[in-house]
Amino acid sequence: MPRFFIDAAVQETVFLSGEDGRHIARSLRMQTGDLLTLCDGNGKDYLCRITSILGDDVTAAVESCHPSLGEPDCTVTLYQGLPKADKMDHIVQKAVETGASRIVPVLTERCISRPDPKSAEKKRLRWEKIAAEAAKQCERGKLPVVSALSSFSSALNEACANGPVLFFYEGGGENLRELLPTLPCKTLSIFIGPEGGFAPSEAALARSFGAHFATLGPRILRTETAPTAALTAIMLLTGNLDTEARRYAE
Repeated sequence: MPRFFIDAAVQETVFLSGEDGRHIARSLRMQTGDLLTLCDGNGKDYLCRITSILGDDVTAAVESCHPSLGEPDCTVTLYQGLPKADKMDHIVQKAVETGASRIVPVLTERCISRPDPKSAEKKRLRWEKIAAEAAKQCERGKLPVVSALSSFSSALNEACANGPVLFFYEGGGENLRELLPTLPCKTLSIFIGPEGGFAPSEAALARSFGAHFATLGPRILRTETAPTAALTAIMLLTGNLDTEARRYAE
């Protein structure tokens, strides 16, 4: 079922225009009487029926409201060492699909890509759009945030102030199955290195901050593979891959 995020408060009648209206009317060719889902970005889904389409302006009536089934109850921020080329596009998309609530690109010692502030902001805007599209596709209940490029020390300081930090390091760490039950998992931050991983000095700094060193097994994963593997494992171990029946017909 088509899904759209809206900024305005949801009332009995909802009006959609602009890009969303054009998508409904022209790309999807929806008709009066068709159903769509609107999400308020705060974890609630609204089942709506289109009552009129005039050009690119769409009016829909709310029929029911439900919690967003696609939103995990474990809030995970991904701190991702900035990779080269367009790998971050893929990382953002798959991180959103596998449950990340926020993505922070991080400039580490071994990062090859080092964009200037103007280029970094241009990239962030593209990643934000990719995140929004992925959130619609996989039926998330909130729009994951893509933050500005951060230094490693600033990212580590921020993450450790907000809850447990999992530092995925090729130098070794604890098994997630044993580590996660010892931590409060409602809010987590995970660190993934760029190509070449984290430098020893960065690992030492993370350890001094109290980060929990974790492993994804005996294989060394690529920087674009590791966040998907880590998030999937976290969602599985926190019960966020359990299947739940739909609360309304699609």
